[in-house]
Amino acid sequence: MMIEITKADYEKVENKMQKSVDNLQENFNAIRAGRANPHVLDKINIDYYGSPAPINTVANIQVPEARMITITPWDPSTLKAIEKAIQSSDLGINPNNDGKMLRLLFPMLTEERRKDLVKQVKTYGEEAKVVIRNNRREFIDKMRASNKKKELTDDSLKEYEEEVQKITDRYIKIVDDACAKKEKELMEI
Repeated sequence: MMIEITKADYEKVENKMQKSVDNLQENFNAIRAGRANPHVLDKINIDYYGSPAPINTVANIQVPEARMITITPWDPSTLKAIEKAIQSSDLGINPNNDGKMLRLLFPMLTEERRKDLVKQVKTYGEEAKVVIRNNRREFIDKMRASNKKKELTDDSLKEYEEEVQKITDRYIKIVDDACAKKEKELMEI
């Protein structure tokens, strides 16, 4: 019995590749680019009554100025916990606490820090490309196994490999473009 690859099979591979691109964007959002972006707080959790909670679930986060974020907790007793979590994170900013809210002032990034962040962007990009290539390899391995079982002709195998390679190339380009855009954003003064 010969198997036939449907559009849905390609869509599964594309969905997996899209998830790695989405994850890359989440990682990029957490990188500070010299101006205030509330997403830099996304990966910082506080101990909220015994369980970890993201800051944005326990406080109101606003960007009143280009280089400032204000954090106003809904429960004032969590102010110290939020401050401590930010200080112990790799954000590199010391919050100003006025007793009711925290202010995060974002200084201009130094050239050295910008270069470090660009390296981080490249690392995230490479990780995303590895995941995309692994998705391609997984799909091709499945097709080759079907070919060995004589469920798939050699011509069909070659056609499917070429198609999944086109999809892979498209997603690799998306990752490269996203990395280039983020690098440009980081190197702007």
